[in-house]
Amino acid sequence: MKIIENSLKSSHIKIAIVVARFNEFINKNLLDGAISTLKLVGQISYENIHTIWVPGVCEIPLTIKNLIMKKRYNGFITIGTIIKGETLHFEIISRDLNVIISNISIENNVPIISSILYLNNIQQGIDRAGAKLGNRGSDAALSLLEMINLLKNI
Repeated sequence: MKIIENSLKSSHIKIAIVVARFNEFINKNLLDGAISTLKLVGQISYENIHTIWVPGVCEIPLTIKNLIMKKRYNGFITIGTIIKGETLHFEIISRDLNVIISNISIENNVPIISSILYLNNIQQGIDRAGAKLGNRGSDAALSLLEMINLLKNI
């Protein structure tokens, strides 16, 4: 039996992180967690980590699709925060966004790890961006490192 195990070190790769500006006070902490993990665990140089800011989460898929066409990156992290309000906006975006991003990943055979938080309130975002419940940006970076190495090894 062959077992494929993957290292998290990927020092010679390029990563793009697409971050929504809307709810920036939470997203900035997620971004910091992702970059820190890519540098410390993945040993990726700062020059090989590119951050692209977009207005909101709805602009993330198109941006990722265009970045993939440039063929410069080995993988992507998406960062955004959607906080439930009084309208249907939350439900519509929440339902469709992950499906769209997953489809882009599968169609282009490139790992895209989502750190888009779907929240009931601001406190949940603060807790998941480094306060009480770890940092979901850091978690996304770990998943991306593993997936890049896994795809190389299979």
